[in-house]
Amino acid sequence: MGPSEASGRLPPEARDGGGSRRAPRPRGLCAEPLERRPRAGLGPREAAECGGAPARRQRDTQALLPVPQAMELRKRDYHVERPLLNQEQLEELGCWTSATGTRQWRTWFQCSHARARALLFQHLPVLAWLPRYPLRDWLLGDLLAGLSVAIMQLPQGLAYALLAGLPPVFGLYSSFYPVFVYFLFGTSRHISVGTFAVMSVMVGSVTESLAPDENFLQAVNSTIDEATRDATRVELASTLSVLVGLFQVGLGLVRFGFVVTYLSEPLVRGYTTAASVQVFVSQLKYVFGLQLSSRSGPLSLIYTVLEVCSKLPQSVVGTVVTAVVAGVVLVLVKLLNDKLHRRLPLPIPGELLTLIGATAISYGVGLKHRFGVDIVGNIPAGLVPPAAPNPQLFASLVGYAFTIAVVGFAIAISLGKIFALRHGYRVDSNQELVALGLSNLIGGIFQCFPVSCSMSRSLVQEGAGGNTQVAGAVSSLFILIIIVKLGELFRDLPKAVLAAAIIVNLKGMLMQFTDIPSLWKSNRMDLLIWLVTFVATILLNLDIGLAVAVVFSLLLVVVRTQLPHYSVLGQVTDTDIYQDVAEYSEAREVPGVKVFRSSATMYFANAELYSDALKQRCGIDVDHLMSQKKKRLRKKEQKLKRLQKTLQKQTAASEGTSVSIHVNTSVRDMESNNVEDSKAQASTGNEVEDIAAGGQEDTKASNGSTLKALGLPQPHFHSLVLDLSALSFVDTVCIKSLKNIFRDFREIEVEVYLAACHTPVVTQLEAGHFFDASITKQHLFASVHDAVLFALQHPKSSPANPVLMTKL
Repeated sequence: MGPSEASGRLPPEARDGGGSRRAPRPRGLCAEPLERRPRAGLGPREAAECGGAPARRQRDTQALLPVPQAMELRKRDYHVERPLLNQEQLEELGCWTSATGTRQWRTWFQCSHARARALLFQHLPVLAWLPRYPLRDWLLGDLLAGLSVAIMQLPQGLAYALLAGLPPVFGLYSSFYPVFVYFLFGTSRHISVGTFAVMSVMVGSVTESLAPDENFLQAVNSTIDEATRDATRVELASTLSVLVGLFQVGLGLVRFGFVVTYLSEPLVRGYTTAASVQVFVSQLKYVFGLQLSSRSGPLSLIYTVLEVCSKLPQSVVGTVVTAVVAGVVLVLVKLLNDKLHRRLPLPIPGELLTLIGATAISYGVGLKHRFGVDIVGNIPAGLVPPAAPNPQLFASLVGYAFTIAVVGFAIAISLGKIFALRHGYRVDSNQELVALGLSNLIGGIFQCFPVSCSMSRSLVQEGAGGNTQVAGAVSSLFILIIIVKLGELFRDLPKAVLAAAIIVNLKGMLMQFTDIPSLWKSNRMDLLIWLVTFVATILLNLDIGLAVAVVFSLLLVVVRTQLPHYSVLGQVTDTDIYQDVAEYSEAREVPGVKVFRSSATMYFANAELYSDALKQRCGIDVDHLMSQKKKRLRKKEQKLKRLQKTLQKQTAASEGTSVSIHVNTSVRDMESNNVEDSKAQASTGNEVEDIAAGGQEDTKASNGSTLKALGLPQPHFHSLVLDLSALSFVDTVCIKSLKNIFRDFREIEVEVYLAACHTPVVTQLEAGHFFDASITKQHLFASVHDAVLFALQHPKSSPANPVLMTKL
């Protein structure tokens, strides 16, 4: 590197106008190296606001500011003095060595006391935190939180069991076993595991589709054999829970917890909103006291709504009145809790009080016999013995199980991370997957249906002072007491009251419809994901809708990488910052140098689009110019061949006259510039003289292969800089596209440089054999500014040899 290169001074052609192309001094690039001059440390916001205001304007601003602020602004100025660096020099300066790959799998087979202890604490977290549990500080809060959650868990368990198409007592089982198992294996301290509306409606869609009411009609009186139906559905739900648990445990052990990252927040919110609509529609038959057909699959929700509308005249008045009264009471209690939440030590248990009151009224008035109101019925006391799942059902349930496993984990981990961030601890996503899987696996053996965590109960557990999963253990023990001793007291509870409790609890999820206007203002791509997820789930049911939503969101990511923002960059005055000239008014293109940037990485899906956008933004038709050059070279070759034949004939015809000619007879020879000066001598024929004379002139200009010699327009820039700072990886298609860019622009006499490429990408370029004799690491610079300075110092290279022309 010469002195002018190290100092950043402009080349002689730019200073005295030498050479065929002039590179006038750009704004901010002067004889004094830009790196050595001070400039303010501009942040993105400041650069956007001032657009690179000149140094004089900055000094005027400092003069108007108070002394402390002016001093602070001067302190933020900094000076940089360094040589111009390409990638080869940067690696030498920084002593770059390739990072050695770590073989983490070797540690998996190491055995030691410390490793065994760490694995035990990792997979059984209760052993790590329970011995250090501060009894005085946290025990009272956990007891109160556990009692509050149990009060909510009781009515929700009964109601969500109906939602799953099962007898209500199985909702109590699902509120006991999984909660206690999660107490042992979970890492979140605040989420409340148990029955949840979305999970219950997904289970209900499975049980009602595989065991519809029509399969249990008795031939005698065409009534439904409820005992056989319920037993079949319980077997389906428990087997489904075991499969869900196996999926979750297996995925957690292979550290597949990252799968939830493919479920974006708009997707999850749109999905849960659609599920809440499904829950609402499924409870209409209990609100109106109707007997509806069991449906599943695409458009089942639409058919259910139409059937409800057609059977509204058959509604049971007593059931409707019961549901409306219970719903109004629940809403009033919730409003009262919201208004007095700061004054009340614990929220008023509206759901529990409503259930107790409704049960007492139903028993005293006789709602079932006098008004035809459907009630819960017999609730057996005590626990059921464990039962093995039915392996014959695995094949029909495996698809549903995987979907429920992913959705349940997504809901649990999203809530767990929210509380962990709020309270300053860490949640292990893989261990959460294992804990939730064991909860469903063990729960399935004890006749439970799949569970996840509830947002409403988790908020109550946190708000009531809960600090650990001791609150969950307390709530599960309280539910155990209800199962053993108090469950049978709720046999006269109207199902319409449970339906009203479910619908009122849907308020939080139905309020997610407000995402539509907010996403319209903030991010319409996320709004599109939300709407597609919602519509697909409503029309295609929960399992197919989730698959469609995930596929659509991933395809949208691919489409967005195919439509990035392409920009031509200009230098912000008196800085080494380059910004989009269309967005920054003070950003100016450097004369003779074109800087191009894409906002997305280049790979096989958008490599061709990148090349097309580059040629379009350069302002010249590169392909047309290349084709015209090839045509004119072909014509010149044909003329030279005719000239050679004519001279040979004249030589043979004339005596004593010697005509010698040395011409280029191949386009390849002319383009590679391997033939010395051509000399043509002809005595007759104006055409021959013109061609020979033209050949002499073209030989002086790179043997006639330059654009100027061919009479073609020359590009208004001599160098192209590609800002590759957005590249995160490269593939073979990207490497080939970059090579084609070098080839095409060199055809039109424009040299190409790369800038701001990350080290992993450089390593991938080396592995893909991108660098060769014509494209070296000296074409790759540490920053855009380094590349621009070098391009200005070398505006025109000698075309004597195309290989040497590109070497620096």
